Amino acid sequence: MAPHRGGGDLVRLLVTLLLAATPLLAPIAAEPEAEVAATAPSQVASEEAADAVAAAAQQHLLPRPLVIELPSSSSSLARGADEGPDDVPADVRCASWRLAAEANNLAPWEAVPAECAAHVRAYLTGAAYRSDLELVARESAAYARAAPLGGDGRDAWIFDVDETLLSNLPYYADHGYGLELFDHLEFDKWVERGEAPGIPSSLKLYKEVLELGFKAILLTGRSEGHRGVTVDNLNKQGFHDWDKLILRTAADRKKTATTYKSEKRKEIEAEGYRILGNSGDQWSDLLGSSMSARSFKLPNPMYYIP
Repeated sequence: MAPHRGGGDLVRLLVTLLLAATPLLAPIAAEPEAEVAATAPSQVASEEAADAVAAAAQQHLLPRPLVIELPSSSSSLARGADEGPDDVPADVRCASWRLAAEANNLAPWEAVPAECAAHVRAYLTGAAYRSDLELVARESAAYARAAPLGGDGRDAWIFDVDETLLSNLPYYADHGYGLELFDHLEFDKWVERGEAPGIPSSLKLYKEVLELGFKAILLTGRSEGHRGVTVDNLNKQGFHDWDKLILRTAADRKKTATTYKSEKRKEIEAEGYRILGNSGDQWSDLLGSSMSARSFKLPNPMYYIP
């Protein structure tokens, strides 16, 4: 680019215009020098001041903008998520953690934080958990009643099993309600007992979905080897007449739940079913591909399955 002639005169003109406009900015200025600028005359006060500003402009330095400074990194608002403000009670922090877990806003986590174990236990054993389950079931039923069924028997509702139809709270009561790291061998022993109680609100929804004309398809992360005990447990708790019960085979063992369930939903669609509803306690029950027209997440702060 060719040199620009007359740069000094142009800079002086810009400085004059800037100073003339300063009184309009004074009400929002936050620094003492802004007040001085507001009372300055609209013309350049002195040749030396103009020269100083012009020199700064020629060095590509702009006048300091009016800013509102944010809290410093040492303030409580800027602390890491693990620290938290000192004035926030532990139960509030744990309620925030549980909300983040339910909303899938946490990085993959392996166990309930130790300081939140009592909070999670109180939630799961109190009225709040039951109320949350019932709310999800009510909203699911309202959607099912309004859903436009095709009338050909190919409209499907997918249900997960654990913490969706059957509750494993008796098992987790002995393992800190998620405080302990998950042990597949110990959990398999529990499954093989076939004693998981049904979730009342889910049973009510399940029956209504069938009465409305949906085909119930059960899609679970349990292994194929547990088919017999799972069928018996479900029947014992009042769950009958499903169209399919899909369990993990050896070929699915190393897949994440999201991948495994997405693949199975794709197969379900390939068979001609329309997946209008899906109920599960994990986001991996609901996300991925071949998703349902509407999904409903049941609460579960005890464990996370990717």
